[in-house]
Amino acid sequence: MLIMNSHSYAIDVYWLSMQCNIDDVGKAVRLKLGILAVTVGVLISVGFFLLEFNFGIEWIIPLGIIGGGAFSMFEGWAGWCVVRAIGIKTPH
Repeated sequence: MLIMNSHSYAIDVYWLSMQCNIDDVGKAVRLKLGILAVTVGVLISVGFFLLEFNFGIEWIIPLGIIGGGAFSMFEGWAGWCVVRAIGIKTPH
C-alpha cells in the first residue's frame, strides 16, 4: 500500500533538480574519463565484431562501458555528479 503525504512531491522535485555540485577540475576529470570509456567501449565492440562474436550476453560489456562513459560525459557537461548528489565525498 502506497501512502502519499504532502511532502512527497517536494522530495521528488528536489531529486529532479540537478544543481551544480562539482568544480571545473571535477568537470574536466569526468569528461576525460567519459571520452576514454566511450573510446574503449567502441574499440571492444569493434573487436567483438571483427572476431565475429554472436550477439549474445557478451555484448553487455562494451554497451555498459559506452553507457557509463556517456553518463560520465553528461556529468562533466552538466557539472552534476550523482555520487556527490547522494552524499558521498569525492576527491574531484
